[in-house]
Amino acid sequence: MRPFVENFPFFSIFLAILAAIVTAAIRSGRISYWITIGVCAASALLNGWVLEYTYAEGVSFTYAMGRFLAPYGNAINCGPLQALLAAVFSLVMALALAGGRRDLFQDILPEKQKFYFVMVNMLEASLLALTYTNDMFTGYVFIETSTIAACALVMAKDNGPNLIATIRYLFMSLVGSGLFLIGLTILNSITGYLLMPSLAEAVAELRLSESYTLPLTVAVGLLVAGLGVKSAMFPFHLWLPDAHGGATTASSAILSGLVLKGYIVLLLVMILRVFSMELMVELGVTDVILAFGLLGMILGSLAAMRENHIKRMLAYSSVAQVGYIFMGVGLGSIEGLIASCFHIHACCKPLLFLCAGRLSAVSGHHKSLKNLRGSAYRDIGAGLGFTVGALSMIGIPLFGGFVSKLYFASAAVPTGMTAMILLTIALSTVLNALYYVPALLAIWVKPPAEDEALVLADVHPGDLAADRAFTAAAAILIVGIFVLGIFYHPITDLIEAGVRLI
Repeated sequence: MRPFVENFPFFSIFLAILAAIVTAAIRSGRISYWITIGVCAASALLNGWVLEYTYAEGVSFTYAMGRFLAPYGNAINCGPLQALLAAVFSLVMALALAGGRRDLFQDILPEKQKFYFVMVNMLEASLLALTYTNDMFTGYVFIETSTIAACALVMAKDNGPNLIATIRYLFMSLVGSGLFLIGLTILNSITGYLLMPSLAEAVAELRLSESYTLPLTVAVGLLVAGLGVKSAMFPFHLWLPDAHGGATTASSAILSGLVLKGYIVLLLVMILRVFSMELMVELGVTDVILAFGLLGMILGSLAAMRENHIKRMLAYSSVAQVGYIFMGVGLGSIEGLIASCFHIHACCKPLLFLCAGRLSAVSGHHKSLKNLRGSAYRDIGAGLGFTVGALSMIGIPLFGGFVSKLYFASAAVPTGMTAMILLTIALSTVLNALYYVPALLAIWVKPPAEDEALVLADVHPGDLAADRAFTAAAAILIVGIFVLGIFYHPITDLIEAGVRLI
């Protein structure tokens, strides 16, 4: 008989969808908020239980749904890596909502708040489904669901610039979805399957027989390009700064820390379970991914250096961090994939966006670094959180970002382009410091008294009151960054075991 814990991945997806239905029927936005927080916390616990089971037993299992058996049915596949990512995504979703609660209820009209949480719950379901799915078409369905929900999170702060940003985001997302669907259609036409294990067998046979090589290459390229557009891989990132920079704080944290990573997780699973890294190298797809990843690392940071708007600066920084992940994939090795999975940890960017939102709130909701001078003293917790996140992004030892860069550098050594990759990592690190250090100086250096008086004149007294939910969320994310930076060996061992079991 199947252990009961193997039902939990499905339960967590179903629970999120059920919560979306329930919150749609509730008038109160605050009740919907607490339901959503509870569902995210419950999902984190359920998936944490699945993680303990799969890692302790060293197993990966498939959970079939419906009456139709393979290769025509639908199924969930779960191993240690998927369970870890699902648990982290759910926990960070809850922390993002808690940390951005005050801005959320100020920025969104009361009559629209419940619909916001409907979309958050659907986004939670989509992230879990993208992580666990064993069926390519189900992945496409939840890609579209995630797109609609993410657009709603951007436009929830109802103003002109946000509506324009949403339209741009929707347009680019639909381009990515279309590329993915065309690639999936071609792949299905030459294999006849949609379930990942059956697809993997068919693709392996095509590789051995050397038949349909061109259609297979086109299909793989379209699938990767589609997910690349949706995850803001350079040069398909132009929609990101406006969407992430203008959204309410909780939305920015969720979009940057989770939504971008959800598409990348599907790409990683697709590579490992369907195509194999060897085939990706043979087709030359990894070379293209590597080139775009390296360009994203540098040009994303250069764009961030030119920004004075703190949230847009963080958005361009996300382009650079996504570049790191794609660089790891482009290395064409298991070590590179492990480094990329570690870099998906989703702690730094939510922390930075939450702290940026709080620092802005205590500075009259100004976003420019000039008007944020001395803001760290008005909320010490936000100042410390932003400092920890920034130092991690730069890659200072004892912070999670340093370990990521260490593993990327280690994975680059066996390749034939070691010097170029290591030089790019070093250059990207310097560029990270060139825009994060000025931001840290801005929030910690007190401005002249007359300038500070002008800023404080715009501050609502309620914004200066302690925000316990934000402080708790920021503290947990800070601890997570230090855990990743100090006690990283068990985590990387878990990721490696998960990658081997996919």
